[in-house]
Amino acid sequence: MQKKVYHTLEPFYDENSEILILGSLPSVKSREENFYYAHPKNRFWKVLSDVYEKEIPKTIEEKKNFLKENKIALYDVIRSCEIIGSSDSSIKNVKINNLKQIIKNSRIKRIYTTGKKSKELYDKYIKEKIKIEGINLPSTSPANATMSYEKLRQEYKRIIEDSKEE
Repeated sequence: MQKKVYHTLEPFYDENSEILILGSLPSVKSREENFYYAHPKNRFWKVLSDVYEKEIPKTIEEKKNFLKENKIALYDVIRSCEIIGSSDSSIKNVKINNLKQIIKNSRIKRIYTTGKKSKELYDKYIKEKIKIEGINLPSTSPANATMSYEKLRQEYKRIIEDSKEE
């Protein structure tokens, strides 16, 4: 059954953040845990750890430190919507988060969207307002199980490669 859901997590960033990674909406598990990519089968933290050649952060505090060390900000495109569980394909009646404060109070140079839905909504509602192209990366969600871990890792290496080109 479709349920109205509100984004309950604060954006994670600081004045040194240079990279913004945008999902669509926190999963049920992430909202319960009160931090991003909390589902135990989500490969986000493992993939980023491999890409940055760091140990996988386990606690929320370790995850926050990892993000700060690597100048990564996290947030989501959707402020509220109707959704079934955590299924992006069921999303309807979307309201969008305002990213202007994050951009204004950080050093964001690049924005990566995770998954098709976040890219679609970013391009439709946000890109023109903040004038930064969104680079799409595949979803690390367990719902994207058809994508191998190795392929995910290769795709996310782009974050490091793009940093070297600046």
